[in-house]
Amino acid sequence: MLQHKVLVVEDDSDILELIRYNLEAKGYRVLTAQTGEEAVALASSSKPDLILLDLMLPGIDGLEVCKRLKASLVTKFIPIVMVTAKSSEADIVTGLELGADDYITKPFSTKVLVARVAATIRSNQLSRDFSNSSLITSGALTIDTDKHEVFINSKRIDVTATEFDVLKLLIRRSGRVFTRYQIIDATKGGDYEVTDRAVDVQIVGLRKKLGEYGKFIKTVRGIGYKAEFDREM
Repeated sequence: MLQHKVLVVEDDSDILELIRYNLEAKGYRVLTAQTGEEAVALASSSKPDLILLDLMLPGIDGLEVCKRLKASLVTKFIPIVMVTAKSSEADIVTGLELGADDYITKPFSTKVLVARVAATIRSNQLSRDFSNSSLITSGALTIDTDKHEVFINSKRIDVTATEFDVLKLLIRRSGRVFTRYQIIDATKGGDYEVTDRAVDVQIVGLRKKLGEYGKFIKTVRGIGYKAEFDREM
């Protein structure tokens, strides 16, 4: 079985060892860094499958680390989960808009953290599979990205062009949290003039049209949305 590699970036030695112990107990290979500069260098050289990134670091902070990693062709596709005592919406939104995939706040359950690591790695693998296919299938739900059509149990579902784009974005990165601004930017472009609440309207419409599948589009309170679709559903 392939051993996934996780880079843990944390300046508190006790927390670092706690995370390392629990990840290694689940079969992960763990690399560690305690400063932002060390994290950037190690991520570039080792190319881990996922980075657990604390925001409060000596030297360059976690947000700057995230920004640099996502700006590099070598590391931009490595999923990042922020692990931080900062729980304000502003900090979380900033991290997500810099390219982080998810977040978890301290204090945290080690079981939840390990589960989040597994889910994010799985989601990243699925998104790569989905990006290479014009047909995205999750259970009875199928999206034809070439024809811009959505089917449930082979029955065509009538969605608007914007609803389709939102659904395609969420399902291709199932498990990733998207802010409303990111959804607007990905579906309409950064210069498109629309309020972020317009995204809420699209989500409501999608959930209604998807019926029982609508529940797999989750609201992340104060932040945005994510989907929890997968091929095993």
